[in-house]
Amino acid sequence: MKIGVMQGRLSKPSEGFQECPNDWKYEFNLLSSLGLNHIEWVITSKNFSKNPLFSKNLTDYPISSVCADFMVNKSFTDKYYLEKYLTPVCEKVVQNSIDCITIPLLEDSDVNDKKQRTKFISSIYQYLKRYQTVSFFIEAELHHSILREIVDTSTNLFVTYDTGNITSCKIDHEEYIYALKDKIGQVHLKDRNFGSTNTVIPGTGDTDFRNIFKTLKDIDYAGYYTLQTAREKSGNEIDTIKKHKQIMEKYYYG
Repeated sequence: MKIGVMQGRLSKPSEGFQECPNDWKYEFNLLSSLGLNHIEWVITSKNFSKNPLFSKNLTDYPISSVCADFMVNKSFTDKYYLEKYLTPVCEKVVQNSIDCITIPLLEDSDVNDKKQRTKFISSIYQYLKRYQTVSFFIEAELHHSILREIVDTSTNLFVTYDTGNITSCKIDHEEYIYALKDKIGQVHLKDRNFGSTNTVIPGTGDTDFRNIFKTLKDIDYAGYYTLQTAREKSGNEIDTIKKHKQIMEKYYYG
């Protein structure tokens, strides 16, 4: 099980709920002792220009993907917005030999509306063709039939399967996994209750992790699992991730 963590989850939150920490190396130095093997890097619009992705050599760090959190914005299909934000990220991802970029289509960038989906596909097309060595992962609260419509437009377009999001939407996990089995590129691990956007402690919500892991094994999924679990007491981040990792491994290994 290749299990890692979302950037910032091993640090006390300072500027935002999900943000690249100032001492970003600290989290990478913890990975080995915690039995984790990767971090999903985060880049937001708030601290975009200050993000170390643009100033540091990251080729030696185990980064599974760069989460383009800045895409959660009403301008996410605007060509000028994409040129300002997505283009420099793509360039640095290639320079740093990072394989993947996660694009969240959530909240302000939701594409449940067909016109918005069409605009997004049209806007992202040039990036898919220009950066063919990069895998673009779509994270969305969409029924698998609609998500399939998006990811089938390109061979380097895949799915970030977020367990909590799918539970929130009351979508059948087993059906979702089988429908997207050739397109699931990474898995975000979190627990939620049906119809709720609040992330809860793993094992206390409605997410059936035992069945999820069984189904993922059935399709021979061998990609990354990334802990994006609920934050607990501030200052206890390391113990929280240790506990949540153990819970997930118990479900995974049975």
